[in-house]
Amino acid sequence: MAIKRITGSKAVILSLLEEGVDTIFGYPGGAIMPIYDALYDYDKQVSHILTRHEQGAVHAAEGYAKVTGKAGVCFATSGPGATNLITGIADAMIDSIPLVCITGQVASPLLGTDAFQESDVVGISMPITKWNYQITNADEIPDAIAKAFYIAQSGRPGPVLLDIAKDAQFQEIDFSYKKCKKIRSYIPEHQVDPFKVKAAAWLIDQAKKPLLLFGQGVIIAQAEAELKAFVEKTGIPAAWTLLGLSAMPTDHPLNVGMLGMHGNYGPNIKTNEADLIIAVGMRFDDRVTGKVSEYAKNAKIIHLEVDPAEIDKIIKTDVAVLGNAKKSLAMLIDNVKENNHDAWIQEFRDCDQIEREKVIDKDIRPDKVGLTMGEAVRITSEKTKHNAVLVTDVGQQQMIASRYFKFTQSKSNVTSGGLGTMGYAIPAAMGAQLGAKDRTVCCFVGDGGFQMTLQELGTIVQNKLPVKIILLNNNFLGMVRQWQQLFFEKRYSFTELQNPDFIMIGKGFGMEGHQVTKREELEDGIQRMLDHDGPYLLEVVVEKEDNVFPMVPSGASVSDIILEA
Repeated sequence: MAIKRITGSKAVILSLLEEGVDTIFGYPGGAIMPIYDALYDYDKQVSHILTRHEQGAVHAAEGYAKVTGKAGVCFATSGPGATNLITGIADAMIDSIPLVCITGQVASPLLGTDAFQESDVVGISMPITKWNYQITNADEIPDAIAKAFYIAQSGRPGPVLLDIAKDAQFQEIDFSYKKCKKIRSYIPEHQVDPFKVKAAAWLIDQAKKPLLLFGQGVIIAQAEAELKAFVEKTGIPAAWTLLGLSAMPTDHPLNVGMLGMHGNYGPNIKTNEADLIIAVGMRFDDRVTGKVSEYAKNAKIIHLEVDPAEIDKIIKTDVAVLGNAKKSLAMLIDNVKENNHDAWIQEFRDCDQIEREKVIDKDIRPDKVGLTMGEAVRITSEKTKHNAVLVTDVGQQQMIASRYFKFTQSKSNVTSGGLGTMGYAIPAAMGAQLGAKDRTVCCFVGDGGFQMTLQELGTIVQNKLPVKIILLNNNFLGMVRQWQQLFFEKRYSFTELQNPDFIMIGKGFGMEGHQVTKREELEDGIQRMLDHDGPYLLEVVVEKEDNVFPMVPSGASVSDIILEA
């Protein structure tokens, strides 16, 4: 870009435009006001979404990043504005979501003086960012932003934070911009070792009961086609982590379901019967492994992973293939033999039948009087022809929706995985809708999480975002209540909620909606929501003690999965 004389604040905006940024989420304040003033002149080139809280801005940026694969961008001012981003930044770090967070800071002569609205956001955010940096001189702005985008989006993605002193925003510089393509000593991904690939292929060809586990790394690497080709050539059953959801179509014959604490019966119980585990782009989270000392004791372990820090961190591998999942899988496809494991796959289908009789039919086609979460999810998925983007909050509705919502295309699941952030769904749904403008976004949220960020209904309405919110209301903090029921002798300690009139609150923000309490109203209510031109809040009042099964108790082996109370 040609050199010209501009302010540091304008350099921020032009740098973002050079990186192709089209949407910014944020909340203005004193220390970032010069940047907002510069943004005023570029409203035709970049959209700014004024959220009602900085946490809403960072979760919206996460939702945008999840459906687009691009870095989400958010702005906040210094002090409390910056610290209000922290939960979302931590969420993005553990879930490998690319973010560029830009915060204003007090003028550099005031740093360290406890000035008004000063906080050490660089120090606070250091453990939860992939990289952060404080800018005190405007000359640093273009290179710092270029570096920020490169780090956020390369290798294993993650959040970065730039803290820009107010005087640097006013300074003038000779501006030019060059995208960052390399940083000395930073290796975002390693070259795939062909000898490791051959060693992995040999184990795969010998295995009698192999099981592939795929996570979000497949989606990040855009390796969905390679994953499908690999399992189809080898005939290996594949199971997904919560964040790997949608990388393979739900109805694919080799897709055997969800892993984890509330995952499907088959992939959990069969993990300890497998003689080979092939993990692709997943990190062996404790919710997947259960008791580590009892995990996959009969299996050799192959791990395809971009981040060397994840290799052997939790589960000891026999062959580790370090590198980009798309490249690793492509090389594996060339080295493995065609095969099938029909008898082994039938064992999973037998487990499916057991789970259907004991759990699924009771959830999605119940004969009980009260409405269940599962039937609301099933009907919504069917009416959107399984093509919608699913956004979930954290808790029972998250697990139920992840189990029963179906998918036909990738980048269709937006949820908080590793951090488990309640209040995530509503702002994340805003970002997802802006990132996937032509798709239906269905946001499932519980009555507890809804009340943490319901102010963002105002943002949704102001920006005319046609998000469809399905509030599953059981008047409880449902997941905590379930644990109290099962493991604490029904001692429901501070989990019952006295809830407001949610529909009236929505209408106060200008959002249409209605409540459903009876089964005969449910299907028409969901259709009414989907047919509405604009955002909509559907409150579904469900049974107060509706539980999520299967369940692997905390600290138990995956073999100890239970199907009913």
